[in-house]
Parts: sequence; structure tokens; C-alpha cells
Amino acid sequence: MSKQAQTEQITSGAGFIAALDQSGGSTPKALRLYGVAEDAYGSEAEMYDMIHAMRARIAMAPAFTGQKVVGAILFEMTMDREINGKPTATYLWEERGVVPFLKVDKGLADEENGVQVMKPMPELDALCERAVKAGVFGTKMRSVVNAANPVGIAAVVAQQFEVGKQILGHGLMPIIEPEVNITIADKAVAEDILLAELTKQIDALPDNQQVMLKLTLPENANHYQSLVNNPKVMRVVALSGGYSRDEANNRLSHNTGMIASFSRALTESLSAQQSDDDFNATIATSIKSIHAASVAG
Repeated sequence: MSKQAQTEQITSGAGFIAALDQSGGSTPKALRLYGVAEDAYGSEAEMYDMIHAMRARIAMAPAFTGQKVVGAILFEMTMDREINGKPTATYLWEERGVVPFLKVDKGLADEENGVQVMKPMPELDALCERAVKAGVFGTKMRSVVNAANPVGIAAVVAQQFEVGKQILGHGLMPIIEPEVNITIADKAVAEDILLAELTKQIDALPDNQQVMLKLTLPENANHYQSLVNNPKVMRVVALSGGYSRDEANNRLSHNTGMIASFSRALTESLSAQQSDDDFNATIATSIKSIHAASVAG
């Protein structure tokens, strides 16, 4: 597996990163939106079988290739499973030309100072070792900003970079995701504080180190342009954060150099009840629109 080829694809590939990383807490909702009611599975194991079947169906769709989907973020259990007889990460890269990432956080701590930092990750080193063995290129971890609180936002960013350096130590590329809640009244102010904190942490990195950033689509177009242009940032990707696909695509198209990393907006309109032809046509339309918004900037 060529690390160099993967690095080039993520750095300059014309496309977006698919987020297929719903975890235990968000899986029932993801399945519900996919047309699988909670009474359709009798145990957690069955639930995970069903979400894996959905992800495998997406990954095997004819349109899901590296031409438009440069990478995909996996849930740990997805990494541990197979698609079409191959380990998921191997299948994505070898069969689809899609660079695999792994979600590594264990969820959010309770809110403090207007933010939710990540819960402790005592097994992170072991998970990173498994990810390297599985052929994963990088990782993703999420915190949430619910208020324009300078103390809270500084804490979120400091924790993200502290853990990011631990991940870099394993030769993996960390996607740092301090999500700003799209419903808050002071979102633009929070984004100003976040930009300053991210810049401070990135400036402190050694010149030979890079990270990736996954950020909420900002209120002011090109708000994060200085990060997009920073040589220590491999790529800036955008999360849909609850915006509809149309709204997310519209906002993204006004942010030069940012590409999508959508989850719910990617799977919008997909259904377990669709025939393979209908499913493949629907995901192709979705991929085409997100790709177009990603390369528009």
C-alpha cells in the first residue's frame, strides 16, 4: 500500500471525504433514516450487522470511487469487518481507490465552559497500532463548541492537538474536529475564537509536521482561508453539522479550498428498501453534488 499515493490523493485530490463513522450512540438514528426501524433488530450485535451492511452497500456502489471520494472515515467496528471478503480498509484502497481513516474518539464529556471536550482515550495507542496494521492512513476525533467561550474553546483545541501529537507518533494523520454547533446564536464569534486558537496551535507545530482539520461550515465565507493555505495543514474538510445537503453544498461552494466530509448529508435519501439500481443511482446523485461543491471553491 503506497503511503505516498494516499498522501498525494488527500493533499490534492479533487473530491471529498465520506464520513461512514456513526458510532454506537448515533447508529439507531442513522439506521432509522435508512428505513430500518429499531424493532428490526433484537440486539446490539444485529444493529451493528445492519449498519455494516449499509456501509458496505455504499462502499460497493459504482460511484463510490477515488475519482470523487478521496477518503472515507470508518467506525472502529467497520475497520474490524470485511467488505466483499477483504478487510474494510484494504477493500476501500485496493478496490475503490478511497483512502481509509478511523474515528478514534470515545464520545464527548459533559459540557463545561460552553464546550464538550473528548472523553479520555486510555486505549488510543493500542487502537492506533491496530489501525496502522489494518492499513489506515489517518484518524478523526470530535469535540463540540456550544458557546463563544474563549476558555472552553481554548481547552477543546489544546486537547485536540495534544491527542493529535500522540496520533502523529504512530505515523497516522490526525483529522482534528472541533465542531461548532450550527444552532448557537454566537456562532460567528465562536468561529473567530476558534480560528485564533487553531492558528496558535498550528504555528507551534514543527515545520515537518502536518495535521488535517474538520470544521463546521462558517458563517462568513472563507473564514478559514489562512488555515487552508497553511503548509502545516494537509487539508481542511467541512462537516455538514445538521445542514441539509443542499444548504451544506451551497455553503461549501463559497469556501475556497475546503472539501466536504459529510455523513448524514451523504446518506440523505438512501433507503434499505431501495433496489440496488435505485440505491446506486441515489448515492451517485449525492456523490456528484457533494463532489461539485467540494471542487467549486
